[in-house]
Amino acid sequence: MTASREAILDRKTLFAYALPNFVLAVPTIPVYIYLPALYGDSFGLGLALTGAILLAARLFDVVTDPIVGRFSDSIRWAVGRRKPLIVIGAVIAAIGLVQIVSPPDDVGWLYLLTWCTLLYLGWTLVAIPYAAWGAELRQDYRQRLRITSAREMAALLGILSASALPAIVIMLGYSQATALSVLAWLTVLVGIPVIWFLVFQVPEIDTRPTQADVRFNLKAELSSLRENGPFCRLIGAWVINGFANGLPAALFILYLQYGLEADAAIRPRFIFIYFLAAVLAIPLWQKLSRHFGKHRTWCFSMLLAVSAFACVPFIEPGAFGAFFLVCIVTGASLGADLALPPAIQADVVDYDRWKYGARRTGFLFALWSMATKFAQALAVGVGLPLVTLMGFDPGEVTDSGQTALKVIYAWLPIVFKVVAIALVWNFALTERRVVTIQKRLNGRGSFASDGG
Repeated sequence: MTASREAILDRKTLFAYALPNFVLAVPTIPVYIYLPALYGDSFGLGLALTGAILLAARLFDVVTDPIVGRFSDSIRWAVGRRKPLIVIGAVIAAIGLVQIVSPPDDVGWLYLLTWCTLLYLGWTLVAIPYAAWGAELRQDYRQRLRITSAREMAALLGILSASALPAIVIMLGYSQATALSVLAWLTVLVGIPVIWFLVFQVPEIDTRPTQADVRFNLKAELSSLRENGPFCRLIGAWVINGFANGLPAALFILYLQYGLEADAAIRPRFIFIYFLAAVLAIPLWQKLSRHFGKHRTWCFSMLLAVSAFACVPFIEPGAFGAFFLVCIVTGASLGADLALPPAIQADVVDYDRWKYGARRTGFLFALWSMATKFAQALAVGVGLPLVTLMGFDPGEVTDSGQTALKVIYAWLPIVFKVVAIALVWNFALTERRVVTIQKRLNGRGSFASDGG
C-alpha cells in the first residue's frame, strides 16, 4: 500500500489514540507547580532539599529515555511492541502519583525520591512508546499531522482541566494537599478505562521487529545520527525553540507580578487564555500546512510569536488587555509548536529507516524527549540567574531591573526563535520527498499493510 492510497484513520480510532494524552497531561501542572511547595514548605523538607530531590529524579528520567525507546523498538511480544510497555508504565505511574500526593505524616527525603523516580519512570514507559506508536499509525504526510494534532489538543485540554480542578477544590474549603489527592485519584480512575480503550481499539502497525531492529550498538547508532542531516536540523531547531519557549515560561510569574503588576487573582486568567488559544489554533495550523507544508507553517507560527514578544517591553504595568492579546497570539503559536514538529519527526523516522535500514522510531522519539527536557532545564537554569545578574531583585524592584526582566522575558527568546526558523525554513523533507521515500520503503517491504 503506498502512502497516497493509505486509508484515512477513522475518528473512533483517532479518538482512542489521542484520549490518553488528556490523562497524561492532567498531573503535569500539579507535579511541576504544587509539588515543590507541598514538600518544601507544608511537609517541612525545605525548598533546597526538595529541589535537589526533584532534579535527581529528573536526571534519572533522562537516562531512561533512550533505553525505553530502544527497548520498545526491539521487543517481540505477540501483543505488540508499544502496548505492553504502555500498560506497565501506566500502572507504575499511577502508583507513584498516588503515593506522592498521599505521604505519611513522617515523610522524609527518601520517600519523595523513591516515588518521584517511579512516577517519572512510569511516565517514560508510557510517553515514549505512545509517541512512537502515533508516528507508525499512518505513513501519509498529512494524516500524521492529523494524528499529532488530536493528541496534543487532548494534552492541552488536560492541562486546562488540571489548572481548574485544584482551584475549585480549594475554593470549596479543602487544603491544597487534598486538592492534589483528588486530582491524582481522578487521574487514575479515568486512566484505567482510557488505557483499556487505547489498547483494544487502536492497532499496532507492523509489530514484528527485524534483526536490524533488534541489534543495538549505542556508539554506532549515535554516530549514524550525526550523518542524518534532517534529524540533526530538526532536533537542533526543536531544542533551540524549546529553550526560547522555556525562558518566558520560567519567568512568567515574575513578569506578571513585577513587570505587568498583575495581582494573584488575575494571573490564572492569562495562563488559561494562553492554553485555550493553543487548543483553538491547532485546526488552523493543520489547514495552513496543507498549502505551505509542515515545516514552513511551523516557521510562520514562530514568526507570529516573535511579533508578539517584540511588543511586550512596551506594555505598561496594568495594561492587562494588551497582554491578553500577547497571550492569545503566543498561545496560538504554542499550538503549532506542539502539533507540527512531532508530525515532522515521524517523517524523519521514515528517512532514517530508508537510509540505515533499521526501525528506530522509539529510540528517535526518546532522543527528542531528552532534548525537550534538556531545553526546559536549560531555560530555568539560565533564565533565573540571568535576570538576577542583569539587576532584577524581587525584594527591591528598580526601573532598570524591571526593564531587564521584560527584555529577558520577551526579547531574548526572539533571538533563539529566529535561529530555529533559519534551521527549519528550507527543511529537506517536503511532502513530495516524503512520499518518494515511502514508496522506496514500500518497495523494500519495510512497511506492512495496516489493514485499514
